[in-house]
Amino acid sequence: MAIEVKSSPMNEFTRKFLSAIARVGADPTDSDDVRLHKAMLVGGSVMFILAGASWGVLYILSGEPLAGSIPLSYSVISLLSVILFALTRRYRFFRFSQLLLILLLPFLLQVALGGFINASAVVLWSLICPFGALLFDEPHRAPRWFLAYLGLLIVSGAIQPYVRLTNNLSPGLIIFFFVANVGAVSAIAFILLYSFIGQKNEVLRLLRVEQEKSENLLLNILPKEIAAILKNENRTIADHFEGASILFADMVNFTPMSASMAPAEMVDLLNEVFSHFDSLVEKYGVEKIRTIGDSYMVAAGVPRPRSDHAQVLARLALDVQAYLRTDPTCRSRNLGFRIGINSGPVVAGVIGRKKFIYDLWGDAVNTASRMESHGVPGQIQITRETYELIKDEFMCEPRGKVSVKGKGEMETWYLVGIRDRKA
Repeated sequence: MAIEVKSSPMNEFTRKFLSAIARVGADPTDSDDVRLHKAMLVGGSVMFILAGASWGVLYILSGEPLAGSIPLSYSVISLLSVILFALTRRYRFFRFSQLLLILLLPFLLQVALGGFINASAVVLWSLICPFGALLFDEPHRAPRWFLAYLGLLIVSGAIQPYVRLTNNLSPGLIIFFFVANVGAVSAIAFILLYSFIGQKNEVLRLLRVEQEKSENLLLNILPKEIAAILKNENRTIADHFEGASILFADMVNFTPMSASMAPAEMVDLLNEVFSHFDSLVEKYGVEKIRTIGDSYMVAAGVPRPRSDHAQVLARLALDVQAYLRTDPTCRSRNLGFRIGINSGPVVAGVIGRKKFIYDLWGDAVNTASRMESHGVPGQIQITRETYELIKDEFMCEPRGKVSVKGKGEMETWYLVGIRDRKA
């Protein structure tokens, strides 16, 4: 049974209040960071306005109207500053005015009440200024605000002998204000630091998420070994591999088929077929090099050398063939692929600075491509180099000599299956 959770009137009010604060001075062009800083500064200003008004009323009721007028004046001026910020969106001016007010007015209040002790350490409120500067201003400006705060402390000590020695506050009320001032300043400083650390941790979390996305995207484009080199080293990536195997698979009659299908339907078909090819690549731990149109290229033995590079590509090719024969979509479309495999030395590396790819070069690659283009639909054609590597484990049928463009007469075989080891 579904349970409906109803928010209380207080929670609803708090949500609307925080939402209203977040909109004060907001600009559509603000970054998330600036938007958060604005909302936090406005929220802090509202807390200070309420605290100033409360302190002012208490001082007036305690027989100190001059002292009470100072925090009340702060509340009025700060409120006007918030309203001006809402109308003009001048964040730098609003930030400066709030920091200046919280720096100067506690000092003036201390003078009016008769020094550090009689004012119950109210000057500690000025410490919020450098803390706020760390959060909301440029970091290099925060030390200036802190030096200004230290300067006011020194001035407070210097003028102590010249201010009145008593005020109308009772000893109990002075102790109360001591506790209230130290507690409130400590609480606000803690909240500011807590918010800063929370914001920092959230930024770090988002950075980690974005880094993981970037790394996953990079790993979808490049082998993990190559991706690691690109991230950590600044060099040309080009390696020679003495033994590798390359497979090309190309869809038969792709051009007339694509002319008879809607573009989206054609892309969906290629995506479905090549996604299955991708799963086989992952299954056998080989490397997908690229797809070009309806052509699919895979290599084994790069960038991780392996002695069974020819055997593993043979198994993959047979699985591809089985998939094309049994999959309902492929059968309904009568899809056929020419597949060619060759083995030999290659050079592998990364080319380009933008939209770079991991690619292979060498005569072995060109010959593998010729095995596909000179092949027969539905068959896996291999060269002698591949045949010599897999003949003991796989059944192959000789095709005979084939005239290959750029290579002349070549003896080739069809890969037809895996040998029965019991035979």
